[in-house]
Amino acid sequence: MAQHDPGPAFRALHQPGNPFVLANAWDRGSAKMLAALGAQALATSSGAHAFTLGRPDMGTITRDEALSHAAELVSATNLPVSGDFENGFGDAPETCAETVRLAAEAGLAGVSIEDTALPGQAPYDFDLAVERIRAASAAARALPRDFVLVARADGILTGQYDIDEALKRLHAFDAAGADCLYAPLPKTRSDIARICAEIKKPVNVLVAGHANQISRADLAGMGVARISLGAALARLTHRTIIDAAQAMFDRGDFSPLGNMAPASLVDPMLK
Repeated sequence: MAQHDPGPAFRALHQPGNPFVLANAWDRGSAKMLAALGAQALATSSGAHAFTLGRPDMGTITRDEALSHAAELVSATNLPVSGDFENGFGDAPETCAETVRLAAEAGLAGVSIEDTALPGQAPYDFDLAVERIRAASAAARALPRDFVLVARADGILTGQYDIDEALKRLHAFDAAGADCLYAPLPKTRSDIARICAEIKKPVNVLVAGHANQISRADLAGMGVARISLGAALARLTHRTIIDAAQAMFDRGDFSPLGNMAPASLVDPMLK
């Protein structure tokens, strides 16, 4: 069962220069395994959750589905859980605020809200993007417990704007009350370091693309506070399924099944 108030423990993990790994799970089993293997905090992954439902990533999950899924992960371990809640499940600032309140009721320690007008890839107009985070922050501060709000500037990831616009938005989200700032997939190490140098609050980095070749120690040296995995672990599972299935169905080769984790290793993690 989750802590009564996971917020303080979750907030305390956000230390610039001493990043923790926010492990994105997709079901009770993966949550329990990650906790047993040493995760300090968990998060949902909108992409990984969508995959479990046979859907593609990006705007295919409803708020009710996300909340139910999040509550399931919260109940799986005693670790704080953050919600990857895409655009807050609506365009209006009031919708983002309501999403924050519902997320807290589900037991989450925090959520991230991005500036992409899903299901497309266009970013919200600057002023609206900021107002959405301001409303979400006001809702978070009005809660009876601590809650970590992460504001995402996703335009570099989606190819909609450059790092200068991302930083302009991150600064504005900071001023609007966000607790942690996040611009997924800056193009270079220098860009990651620049974001950490300019943003004084904790910065999250997604270890995808070129960033998965950067060590935790190097990210710490840049001033990163949080390292998230996104759907990477779920996609690694898919890679294993694809490779084993192609071997079986194309060549009649079952040898990849010999690489499976033994029950003696997995079962104790699931108790």
